[in-house]
Amino acid sequence: MRSLLELVDAVDPAWPEVEAAVAAAPYPVVVLAVDPRRADEELRLLQVTTRSWLGAVVHRSGGLMLEHGWLRVFGSGSDEHRLASLSQVNDNVAGGMIVAQDVLGGQFAWMSDSDGTPTIWYLAPDTLRWENCERGYGAWLAAMIGGAMTGFYESLRWPGWVEEVGACRLDQAINVFPPLWTKEGKDPAAVSRRTVPMSEAMSLIGLTQDSQSTP
Repeated sequence: MRSLLELVDAVDPAWPEVEAAVAAAPYPVVVLAVDPRRADEELRLLQVTTRSWLGAVVHRSGGLMLEHGWLRVFGSGSDEHRLASLSQVNDNVAGGMIVAQDVLGGQFAWMSDSDGTPTIWYLAPDTLRWENCERGYGAWLAAMIGGAMTGFYESLRWPGWVEEVGACRLDQAINVFPPLWTKEGKDPAAVSRRTVPMSEAMSLIGLTQDSQSTP
């Protein structure tokens, strides 16, 4: 296991690139405050250097909140904003590493594809299938910060979603009925919506240690 000194890259850190992307984002992106001691421990557990975007986000932020909380990217955690740390959210999950969640319970995971290349995969709440985003963590996060969320989530949004999502805590999700994966639930504006704990949303899509199926 590498030491903290080996993991913190002072010569070529990725955090300035992340900050620049956040500053140029076309929609609100909030960097949650970091607890340095907690961040050090999370980086030790992760064993990824801060030269990578993943290591930088974990070590320099409590997490990222994109578009009023629609997307929550995990860092070292934030008690104030009720966002779990990367290690906490992956404590009871088998398979790949969950790196972000969205307000509908969708999950982004860093997993290897069929040829062993690690990419970001999305467990979509409207299909219940893992979809390969075909990007590494840094490229995926840069795209999401840079405007890709607008097209990515276009079919899953409804009139007034900004206010509804903004009122949802970061440890909560919006559950819809009929479910999005059913024929009756295809129109997000026509379903019934309620706020539930994110843990409940994860259970509803089968993302548990016993039942998760990876691609």
